[in-house]
Amino acid sequence: MNSDNDLQIAGDLLEVPHLLQAPREHPATVADFVGLARSIAADRSQWAHLVQYDATSRWYHRLRTGPGYEVWLLSWVPGQGSGLHDHGRSSGVLTVLEGELTERTERGARALGAGAQRVFAPGYVHEVVNDALEPAVSLHVYYPGLTEMPMHTACTAFESYGEVDVVTA
Repeated sequence: MNSDNDLQIAGDLLEVPHLLQAPREHPATVADFVGLARSIAADRSQWAHLVQYDATSRWYHRLRTGPGYEVWLLSWVPGQGSGLHDHGRSSGVLTVLEGELTERTERGARALGAGAQRVFAPGYVHEVVNDALEPAVSLHVYYPGLTEMPMHTACTAFESYGEVDVVTA
């Protein structure tokens, strides 16, 4: 019986650089984009000084771009919402940085507090609204970059939102 284990046979993987994956310069997976959003959210110096509030329409600012993706910063005063929409062929990560937003889908509504994240695929239909009494700030990562945002009309499922689920970080 051979007493050698796999490590003894293969050697220390850290000593064999050609077997290790090269670190990625840019996000490439859903987990990478979630991590990108979390790292930006954690570093207020990257975004806090840019935030503005507009009582007449939602304020937004493209914070960063990379190969095939973009990052947007949005502010929401009480009562502002996105309208029912999808993001075309883009996937995305929504992260609440400050305040609270409500996301409404055909499945119902959920409150998203600071730190909460939602990940969505192309064609995901939702509405985001600031139902709270204080302003909110959110970060949106889109891959590929956002080229369309088709608006939808409310369907029967949206006529009665029912209970609101609370999501926190």
